[in-house]
Amino acid sequence: MTKPRITSICLFLCLLFTGLKTMADDGYKLWLNYQPINDPLAQTYKTTLRNIVFPANSQTLRLAKKELLNGLKDMLNHLPQEQAAINNNTLVVSTLENIPSLNLAIDIKQLRLKEEGFMIKQTTVDGATILLIIGQNEIGTLYGIFHFLQLLQTHRPISHIDIKEEPHIKHRVLNHWDNLDGSVERGYAGHSLWNWHKLPDYIDQRYVDYARANASVGINGTVLTNVNANALTLTERYLEKAAALAEVFRPYGIKVYLTARFSAPLEIGGLNTADPLDSTVIQWWHEKIQEIYKHIPDFGGFLVKANSEGQPGPQNYGRDHAEGANVLAKALQPHGGIVMWRAFVYDDEVPDDRAKQAYSEFQPLDGEFAENVIVQVKNGAIDFQPREPFHPLFGAMPQTPLMMEFQLTQEYLGFATHLAYLGPLFEETLQSDTYSKGEQSYVYKVIEGSLDEQTLTAMAGVANIGSDRNWTGHPFGQANWYAYGKFAWNPNGSAAEIAANWIRLTFTNDQGFVKDVQQMMMESRETIVRYMTPLGLHHLMGWDHHYGPGPWIKDKARADWTSVYYHNADEQGIGFDRTSTGSNALSQYADPVRKKFEDLKTCPEEFILWFHHLPWTYQLRSGESLWEALCQHYDMGVQGVKDMQETWGKQRNKVDKQRFNQIDMLLSIQLKEAQWWRDACLAYFQSQAKKTYPKNTNPPLHPLNYYENLQFHYVPGI
Repeated sequence: MTKPRITSICLFLCLLFTGLKTMADDGYKLWLNYQPINDPLAQTYKTTLRNIVFPANSQTLRLAKKELLNGLKDMLNHLPQEQAAINNNTLVVSTLENIPSLNLAIDIKQLRLKEEGFMIKQTTVDGATILLIIGQNEIGTLYGIFHFLQLLQTHRPISHIDIKEEPHIKHRVLNHWDNLDGSVERGYAGHSLWNWHKLPDYIDQRYVDYARANASVGINGTVLTNVNANALTLTERYLEKAAALAEVFRPYGIKVYLTARFSAPLEIGGLNTADPLDSTVIQWWHEKIQEIYKHIPDFGGFLVKANSEGQPGPQNYGRDHAEGANVLAKALQPHGGIVMWRAFVYDDEVPDDRAKQAYSEFQPLDGEFAENVIVQVKNGAIDFQPREPFHPLFGAMPQTPLMMEFQLTQEYLGFATHLAYLGPLFEETLQSDTYSKGEQSYVYKVIEGSLDEQTLTAMAGVANIGSDRNWTGHPFGQANWYAYGKFAWNPNGSAAEIAANWIRLTFTNDQGFVKDVQQMMMESRETIVRYMTPLGLHHLMGWDHHYGPGPWIKDKARADWTSVYYHNADEQGIGFDRTSTGSNALSQYADPVRKKFEDLKTCPEEFILWFHHLPWTYQLRSGESLWEALCQHYDMGVQGVKDMQETWGKQRNKVDKQRFNQIDMLLSIQLKEAQWWRDACLAYFQSQAKKTYPKNTNPPLHPLNYYENLQFHYVPGI
């Protein structure tokens, strides 16, 4: 064999094995990356898990058993011996219902678990040391298996373990803004997961992997279609397709929900009205819902966006939101379905501060909704901005179940090219005190139902998932999917702890890596706030596509679709006055909250321009003028991205080459765009303030008209 040919073969083999390694590290496995455990802890695990008793007599339990055994094989290169008898060092997996059949000397009356809960406990039975994983039901058992494997992945000790986990929230749902044509509104990770053309006959493995990933973090529901609904989703053809997905998701404990277009009786039903109080409309919805349940027996219910941004709704017929929601709820009630009715509404005539409108429309309806209706409220009153104060509806409707709506897709946080860990945003909102029933009336208590003794509880996350190989576009976007699942399970969770666990599961247990990357993640959202919307500014993004800065946007069809409406910058000052001297939006909060935000001495400076219009010369607590502080925050935002680049650069030898390079390139994009945000906003605000830049602030790279004249075509997510 000639030397050139040998060289070519060697090169081919090198490329082949490199390709195989690359495929293994492309992010597809998410946090279910069962990497081998090579330290002494592995032997401890093997000893504890020498034997296994796991009767798997259903599809869900067989999936759980397969997950467990595959995880142990990948991490420990070990498969426990299956047996019927209980010996020392045996792992016993069961549902509460099946425990009596195992002849364990355990009083099951003491093993109280709420629905879908589980326990992991080492104990002694008849002299044998065993490890128990017990689920309240089959899905609880599956959740217990995933939790146990995550303990092993993160190298946690399992000796003397005693864990009890129960979901605080019943419906933990992803909202997909996916359209039937395969596009995803405000989606930045490729096209829709759902191939409607091939369904119901072709089931992509990705559907199974999606369900598995959701179950691993406790998500138990998915809304398949966009809130800007298409009535075709309720037709026979598409119900068959949705039923095929439901069949895949069911063993993983995931229910399918659909978005209901309020005008469906007109568009696909042949009626001449969609008035919710019309008898023919009521009958149509009853028949349609019966049809849905024939296709999907465990159908979860509807998500509805009505009378908002051009969507039809009950107000078209002089009816209110409760009357609209209740007609659907009454038809769903016999089947156990629910209605998630969105509170994201604002009047066509822009009569008042946009931030007030959801409260104004919904709070007077407290107690008017049917018992299986839950009102879905965004975390803030405007629209998923990088930072917003908590929505005033939380705590203001004690007789109505309210569910949180978070956005995982980064519509206003740099799309999927910016590293933005949203755990701190979730925690900040959920830990806000509404004071609706005195001190410690936290938002998370409203959501989990404990504040007002609500039993219907839910949380929604607008999905950031698409057809990209790594699911979320940016590898760190996966952390927001993971963190959402964890906060939906327990809304009193810790963003820092969740970040650390995700890092360990996804990358490595290396302590230095975990510490550095956790800090980077925890600071990332604040960095974005600084280079986009510091000190309470909001809604400064580009027109329509929301890409990049646009503080100069004005003269559109609606004032509240412009940036100048919100920042009100001129030569005198900047900010939106929401105090009693302005729009009085603060009156919608409980009195202690109102007083805190209204008084400049106590208003947190991160919200100061959200609630106050102030002169450029106003002195902040640091001693700087407002103009100086604004410039400094924009500079700090750019520096924050440089710091992230430096931190990530130090991890080169601790993470696989493919993901390292991908994140490194994305951070380069983020730095360019942070600089763009900083320069464009400062150029505009300087043109209004007529102030000179502070001595430590460099002028923008280009004049204002350069930034104003930038145009963008085919921006993702539209």
